[in-house]
Amino acid sequence: MSKTYETVIGLEVHVELATKTKIFCGCSTEFGGAPNTHTCPVCTGMPGSLPVLNKAVVEKAIAVGLATNCNITRNCKFDRKNYFYPDNPQNYQISQLYYPICRDGKVEIEVEGKKKFVRIHEIHMEEDAGKLVHDPFTDSSLVDFNRSGVPLIEIVSEPDMRSAEEVIAYLEKLRLIIQYLGASDCKLNEGSMRADVNLSVRELGSEKFGTRTETKNLNSFKAIARAIENERERQIDLIESGEKVIQETRRWDDTKEYSYPMRSKEDAQDYRYFPDPDLVPIIISDEWMESIRAAQPELRDEKRIRYREEYDIPEYDIDIITGSKKMADIFEETISLGASPKKVSNWLMVETMRLMKEHELDADELKFSAKNLAALIDLVEAKTINGTVAKEVFEKIFTDDIDPEKYVEENGLKTVNDSGALTKTIEEIVAANPKSVEDYKSGKEKAIGFLVGQTMKAMQGKADPGEVNRILKEILSK
Repeated sequence: MSKTYETVIGLEVHVELATKTKIFCGCSTEFGGAPNTHTCPVCTGMPGSLPVLNKAVVEKAIAVGLATNCNITRNCKFDRKNYFYPDNPQNYQISQLYYPICRDGKVEIEVEGKKKFVRIHEIHMEEDAGKLVHDPFTDSSLVDFNRSGVPLIEIVSEPDMRSAEEVIAYLEKLRLIIQYLGASDCKLNEGSMRADVNLSVRELGSEKFGTRTETKNLNSFKAIARAIENERERQIDLIESGEKVIQETRRWDDTKEYSYPMRSKEDAQDYRYFPDPDLVPIIISDEWMESIRAAQPELRDEKRIRYREEYDIPEYDIDIITGSKKMADIFEETISLGASPKKVSNWLMVETMRLMKEHELDADELKFSAKNLAALIDLVEAKTINGTVAKEVFEKIFTDDIDPEKYVEENGLKTVNDSGALTKTIEEIVAANPKSVEDYKSGKEKAIGFLVGQTMKAMQGKADPGEVNRILKEILSK
């Protein structure tokens, strides 16, 4: 009889914090600068340079801890983690081992209608290392220290997840919390959110954990899901064939959909941690804590509840809109400018989603302003333009954030409200299409659609379809 196995997964999630400067120096944290241009003696590990802690890093770490139901360590400090690697200029990393800033948190996830908590063991602050660039043509490695000293928090979960779906739900939840807080943009493709997967398998019903491996180099949710399935199958195959799973760190190659061992963790490396002698302990006062707590924004879960109570829009729309802080901000700001929630929701759910797909954009990359969307909705409401023209104008708002009133005026897109001119055009269309008129009069209601279309074409789309329908019916009933 074949055995049934359970997957046991815990995550270490590294998040780059969205501060203007690095954790221990004044260098820029901006992504994408020329190599080694965002550097100074501190973040390149020059002898005699001294770190100075960036207060904003601590505040963002506390904010994430509060939002994930953690206990905040009111007296915490930094430690040195000693190891040699070419991208680590000091030969140590400043991190937190003994007194991490946050502990014992939890977040609720939902998979296939079932809710559960994933516990957070701790969140600690640390500095990022540099980046090695391997050049296959010269067979050499180059190092870029721009990322060295960029502030990170590492969110370490308990081994509470049992499937790739639960892992993705947990990461999505963390990403939204952190984005709503403005603590990081969490762009996996830029490395500002990175996840290492600790995974083991055991027979279903067993209390004892299996031997775990750690998989690194995962920079998309799809890659994480694929790596989990691959590692689960690999471990089960080893156990089934009577071999042992080796405790090791593995690197995932997403193009080959294969992982390979990087280093064994059989004997855990001795990092010789000790308190950093150059940094004083961090004392978090009641006043400081309360000021951070008071500044916490409304998070997605609270927003969803409020939207249900305040706005008459479908549950599906609520989920999509609150699924991105950027979209939720546009939605609320457009309403605050006087547009109806239903109309705003429709523009976001239909035309915005269509254009995002067409331009291959995420919601976080939306560039248009609430002001111009509200102005467009006003133009439609006032019947200054019709629905067809509105879609054309919105495409320009979406790509270039143009002023719709100005654009409509300059391009002569206003609806023709001269009923005399409209009646004259419709009479000409009716006279030119006796077959359609005959069909309509003999009970074929759909025939009027052709006549409406011909009228709209003649009016270059600048007529109100409702008004065209009304006049047509009036003429045809004579």
